[in-house]
Amino acid sequence: MCGLTALFDPGRPSLADPDQFRQINDLQTHRGPDEGAVHIEPHIALGHRRLSVIDLATGQQPLANEDGSIVVVFNGEIYNFQDLRQELTRSGHRFATSSDTEVLVHGWEQWGVGLVARLRGMFAFVLWDRPNKTLFAARDRLGVKPLHYGQLTDGRWAFGSELKTIIDQPGFNRRTDARAVEDYLALGYIPDPESFWIGARKLPPGHHLVFRVGQTAPIIERYWQVDFSSERDCSLEQACDELRQLLSESIGMRLVSEVPLGAFLSGGVDSSTVVAFMAGLQPSPVQTCAIGFDQSDHDETVHAREVARLFATEHHEHQVSADDFGLIDTLARLYDEPFADSSAIPTYRLCQMARKHVTVALSGDGGDETFAGYRRYRLHLREERIRQLLPAALRQPLFGTLGRFYPKFDRLPRVLRARTTFQALARSTGEAYFNSVAVMREEVRKSLRSDHLSRELSGYRSETRFESLAGNCGSADPLKQIQAIDYATWLPGDINTKVDRASMAHSLEVREPLMDHRLVEWAARLPSSLKLKGSVGKRVLKTALSDTLPHSILHRSKMGFSVPLAHWLRGPLSSKAMALASSPALADSALLNLQTLKRMAEDHVSGRADFSRPLWSILMLEAVLRRS
Repeated sequence: MCGLTALFDPGRPSLADPDQFRQINDLQTHRGPDEGAVHIEPHIALGHRRLSVIDLATGQQPLANEDGSIVVVFNGEIYNFQDLRQELTRSGHRFATSSDTEVLVHGWEQWGVGLVARLRGMFAFVLWDRPNKTLFAARDRLGVKPLHYGQLTDGRWAFGSELKTIIDQPGFNRRTDARAVEDYLALGYIPDPESFWIGARKLPPGHHLVFRVGQTAPIIERYWQVDFSSERDCSLEQACDELRQLLSESIGMRLVSEVPLGAFLSGGVDSSTVVAFMAGLQPSPVQTCAIGFDQSDHDETVHAREVARLFATEHHEHQVSADDFGLIDTLARLYDEPFADSSAIPTYRLCQMARKHVTVALSGDGGDETFAGYRRYRLHLREERIRQLLPAALRQPLFGTLGRFYPKFDRLPRVLRARTTFQALARSTGEAYFNSVAVMREEVRKSLRSDHLSRELSGYRSETRFESLAGNCGSADPLKQIQAIDYATWLPGDINTKVDRASMAHSLEVREPLMDHRLVEWAARLPSSLKLKGSVGKRVLKTALSDTLPHSILHRSKMGFSVPLAHWLRGPLSSKAMALASSPALADSALLNLQTLKRMAEDHVSGRADFSRPLWSILMLEAVLRRS
């Protein structure tokens, strides 16, 4: 795994300052501690930091073709590079290395923009084609690897694996994007393609970018998206047979490495599935890594040990304190923009521990999205069945009116909070799902916004993104609609961002077999009943693994990587929560109503209300603003 940097001047054949560009490139040394190099010529500068995994001797980047006219910097792994290499060799291309990177320069010569459709893996790269004076960049289909870009005040454009390679440039204007702030307050992360900063963007998953000398802006096009438009007839037995074959192929192709390789193991269905197949595909014991907590209600290591014993893995564990909240400023430096998923803390510790034993780790990320494992999917579908009993024209007036006038009982279980239920039933599918995953509901966000932020938003609603994604997914199936939403927002914006920054902070490569795009395409065409039926999520996966994994693993309640936020913010972090309203950084930003924030902190610390998730979000926002 690596970090890339690029600087492109489409208006004039300028040369980047070598020392300054190397300094920007070295901001990502944590992503690639083994080697660093730059390539500078008129119009373009390319930089790379390398974590050596394949072809340790000759895979250095920036990497060029035979005559040096095509140069690339690349972050990720191309798992089918051997097949592509053979095809390109038959077409007359000559390879000088054994690395997967080299298929990119020869593939560009052979197929042009059609190259990305042939790649199977996780990737982000920037390529310079000197004869055609063209910069080409692309990001993998599921957004496993990040790629940011933005324009500087002198007209040049910067690209990088992390935002810091853009926002730390001398010519970058750090102005916050009001819409991104609203999205962050709502979701706890900033979904693609926006960033916290107006001048910086994220290339969305499944997109490529073409930027030619003489153009004023790049041309960005989608080359792939999950297709939910067609559904095949398929029995559960047939689907299980096909799934086992797909898993074997996907996991097997991710075992190629010249450095120590292992797996994350939580003892959940997804990570246990990956370890089970790894154990059957490699001759040596699997290196498994798990992290535990000193509070039993947050600790899953007993389940990880059960799976480790079953497959005779070489198992490594590390226990951390449930009060491990000292990473706030570290995370702000890593993410470069606000990021409020508190599971970033244990993920950081897991990667830190795993790096002591392996350089590459396989994870089970993506399984919940692909096979419908989230509890929120089940709750949403229950509400959706009621919503569909009435036409939308009647549903909104009826349930909307009940939701406005029914008494509010927040302390009751959700199923008994009739006002909340009525409000949910009045919404569209996309809006209802948005509210089910929101960190802050609309009424909380409205009270927290400053007058300045409200004016800047000009009526913008974060919910609109979800409504559009649900309506354009190609299917009327409500499960497929919310899966499409998660593939476009939650998976790249939260899960993949969290794992990329946490792993790269420790120079650890994490591979994602359950996000293989062929597996995702296959699952998207399955009838929803094979993924979620009644209260059973991941139905096809659990059935396919029923002879491999014990019932206690396949059907245990999902715990997740949770941390005790409410406890932290009433205990050891209460002083930080109370101090937010007097933060100079928040005051200078003019984004929030600090009086409302003060009342929220007082109500939470006193136990009158639970504002743990909003307060944690504001803590992370304040940490980013403080270092900006």
